[in-house]
Amino acid sequence: MGKKSIKENKNIYFEAREEAGLTRAAASELIGTITESRLEKLETGKTTVVPEDVVDMANAYKRPDLCNYYCTHECRIGRDSVPEVKSSSLSEIVLGMLAALNSLDAQKNRLIDITADGVISDDELPDFISIQKQLDQIDLTVEALKLWVASTIADGKIDRSKLNKFK
Repeated sequence: MGKKSIKENKNIYFEAREEAGLTRAAASELIGTITESRLEKLETGKTTVVPEDVVDMANAYKRPDLCNYYCTHECRIGRDSVPEVKSSSLSEIVLGMLAALNSLDAQKNRLIDITADGVISDDELPDFISIQKQLDQIDLTVEALKLWVASTIADGKIDRSKLNKFK
């Protein structure tokens, strides 16, 4: 029973450290800004995680998704404004993006009709909400692509300096 309860109490930061194959001592040394005792408190929920801690853990564990998790689950602002992004393959992301763009392309004239007068009437509202959902889907695929790129950089499969050179 002891092992089961320990497993159930592991938060995402605890799991990410373990998946990186690091002890708390090794993780603390690698992170450089979080003591081993503070790391234990973060992983067990005894102390509140702050954004700086998450960024440092995400970099050390090569898990950029930790930042999205923090924003969508722990940040009061992010819970309402940041979409939760799940890791996906590049082909899934691109196909999802193309599907969303194609769907929106079919609705662009309707969006122009709805918004041309600067007012969204009651009879236009359902179509406007539908188009807004399509825009949200595009936003989600863009964020998924950003996460894929960050993960690929973290894994060393894309050279950040070369990528930045082309930006």
